[in-house]
This record gives sequence, C-alpha cells and structure tokens, in this order.
Amino acid sequence: MSANPWRQPTGDSDLPPERGQAAPSADGTPGAGSGATAAVDESGRSARRFWSARRIPAAVVALLSAVAIGLLLYDVVSVRAGRSAMGWRRRLAEELATRPLDDIWVIVGAAVAMALGLWLFLLAVTPGLRRLLPMRQPTGTPGTEEVRAGLDRRAAALVLRDRAVQVAGVQSVWVAVGRRKVKARARAHFRDLAEVRADLDATLGEAVTSLGLARQPTLTVRVRRPKKG
Repeated sequence: MSANPWRQPTGDSDLPPERGQAAPSADGTPGAGSGATAAVDESGRSARRFWSARRIPAAVVALLSAVAIGLLLYDVVSVRAGRSAMGWRRRLAEELATRPLDDIWVIVGAAVAMALGLWLFLLAVTPGLRRLLPMRQPTGTPGTEEVRAGLDRRAAALVLRDRAVQVAGVQSVWVAVGRRKVKARARAHFRDLAEVRADLDATLGEAVTSLGLARQPTLTVRVRRPKKG
C-alpha cells in the first residue's frame, strides 16, 4: 500500500533531519545541501494528482437513494399485501401518464435530473483535491518509488510570501499559487520598481524551484507603488 503524505508548514523541530533528507531552511523551504536527495523524476512521467474520496457527495446520494428505494419497496409490499397504494405514488403515476412531454414541469424536472447526473459524472471522473500540488518523487533512495507527496497550495503561498517580503523595498506581497501559475503582486515603498521586480523574480523563482513540485509553475510578478493617502 502506497503512502500519500502532504507537506504542511511546520515550526522548528527538535528532531534532526533523517539521513539523506534535506534540512529545511529558516524560511520553511527545503534546503539544497550536498547530502540532500535529488527530487527529480527521471522517468519523464507526468505527475498524477491526488484523488478525493468524495465522502460527502457519496453519503448524500446513498442516503437519498436508500430513503427513496425503501419507501418505494414499502409501498409495493403494502400493495402486495392487499392494501391500497400511497397517494403520492398514485398521483405520480397519473401525472406521468397524462402530462405531455412539453409541459414546463416535465422540462424542469428533466433539466434538474440531467444537471444532477452531470454533476455526479464529473465528480466520478475528476480527481478533486485541487489544494494539493503533486511533488516530484525522490530518486536514488530505496523504498521511495511508491511514496507520493503533495504540497498544500496555501502553504506554498505562505512560503513564497515570506521569501518575497525579505526583498529590500517590498512593503506588502500577495501571492496566489495555482496548478500552473504563481502570481505575486507586491507594493514597493522605496527603490526603483524595476530593481524590486528583478529581485523578486530571482528570489521567487529560486523559491518556486526549491518547493520541489512535479510541474514547475510559471511565475508572474507585478510591482507597484502603494496608494497615497
């Protein structure tokens, strides 16, 4: 059975890093020491996303299905036992037999049923868990072939923001980490904007690479002056 851990921002720990594992730097990004295990996927395969268990939609669908089927079976058994069918089933059978297909309620009901079916189909064929970014699998270490790691997008944004505010001249930074893009918007209260942007490009580019993501996202940096007043 393969393990699927994901990395979250942690504080300082009293435990030393294991042998062959990169020690984190002061800002929370993985270090790049000479003894660190290379996190490079040499197979060239695209990283697989993490699949969600879909517990809430599955529980809701199972509960509603159990209630509807149980009520229908109870009514069928009652009719077989010599009792009359419930009023709702007689009314439903009458409506389905007499109401035309172009009736507004028939169209609305069909549209709702189609939308629910499409929603369930999309839940079944899409991975979900968009907040987890797959990381590169380490190579050269026995027993790590089936280990998969993921980095939370909010944790990655926090690490990048902490690195960005260390650049001279940066007053505040907003960072958004997506699956394919990293957007950073900074406000510089001194220094030339071109110089601040160049330093941010270099700093954030190095920080994004050190995250060890399976798919390297593109970086977009915008710098402007804070609003006066």
